[in-house]
Amino acid sequence: MKYDRILIRYGEMSTKGKNRKQFIYRLKRNIAKKLKDFPTIRIEETRDRMYIRLNDAPHEPIMERLKDVFGIQSFSLALKTESDLEKIKEATLSFVKELPYEGKTFKISARRADKRFPLNSNELNYELGSHILRNTDNLTVDVHNPDIDVRVEVREEGTYITCADVAGAGGLPVGTSGKAMLMLSGGIDSPVAGYLAMKRGLEIEAVHFFSPPFTSERAKQKVIDLVKRLTTFGGTIRLHIVPFTDIQQEIYRKVPENYSLISTRRAMLRITDEIRKKEQGLAIVTGESLGQVASQTLESMYVINDVTTTPIIRPLVAMDKTEIIDISKRIGTHEISIRPYEDCCTIFTPKAPKTRPKKEKVIQYEKVLTLDDMIAEAVQKTETITITENDLVHEELNDLF
Repeated sequence: MKYDRILIRYGEMSTKGKNRKQFIYRLKRNIAKKLKDFPTIRIEETRDRMYIRLNDAPHEPIMERLKDVFGIQSFSLALKTESDLEKIKEATLSFVKELPYEGKTFKISARRADKRFPLNSNELNYELGSHILRNTDNLTVDVHNPDIDVRVEVREEGTYITCADVAGAGGLPVGTSGKAMLMLSGGIDSPVAGYLAMKRGLEIEAVHFFSPPFTSERAKQKVIDLVKRLTTFGGTIRLHIVPFTDIQQEIYRKVPENYSLISTRRAMLRITDEIRKKEQGLAIVTGESLGQVASQTLESMYVINDVTTTPIIRPLVAMDKTEIIDISKRIGTHEISIRPYEDCCTIFTPKAPKTRPKKEKVIQYEKVLTLDDMIAEAVQKTETITITENDLVHEELNDLF
């Protein structure tokens, strides 16, 4: 007898109330997209669990892909049988014999979710444990720290037998919390912020500011590769590439150097907000960590935020750089982020940026700029690329207003 399905546990989704069905539906859809290369599988959902019927599909590559799907707390290879004691005994023994069990210890962890079943959990533990001991060699019981913990769950629709759990990505299914725009540089922080935003159920679209000839095509490709990596966790992502050269040069010509960084960030936020309106997003996500650089002091954030009332989500705000780097390595963005191709944020950084800017001053300095027209033009000329795990489809972003 072989494993015939994978059992998926919801985790945090289990705390949802009347809207749980929406979360389950989205998770099922996200899993189906992730496993589209396995046409024979079937996904079945219940209120408390989800099951992937393998139908002879290989379980190893499927389980590897499930690790990156947000909304899954854990999953296990499983075997389903009828809720009949003799059939449960037969199936449990077959399940154990599929494992390298000789010389190891085991225990049975039975749970009777269907109270109509004649044996309670403790009685079922005894019956199944005894049956396994009588029909195997060199296998002993250890109820405290076993090598093999065989879990048997008796439910209304059948009995499920599982063993080792594989940790899932946790969080909420991507798309259940709405859409947000990720301000994506080529650095380490913002891809991690995008990953953590998706973990909380956000669907993201990325906005990148491109300043040729000061930034190269290789810098642009680095950002495309970062988005492609993030699609592993969130499916298809649209990347908006904003031509930013003229605005940056205008700011650095006319705004005092120590305020130029603040004014630049304000312009970026305004552009991102306009694209958000077009794409019907609800928030903006940034990779800011409090106090990390001059533009990320609390005073700087206050002045920069003044240009919009849109919620700004900062998943990294309380993290230090070491924590952020650790996550970037774990999710596979670090090696891309450290490629030596500078983005517009690093090229135009002033020598002594203001760390405690005054809102009144930056507003006064910006009066000499033609930012409204330049921002409208930059938004109109924005290039949009739709990125999936498998291909790239280019499209122009036109008629934004």
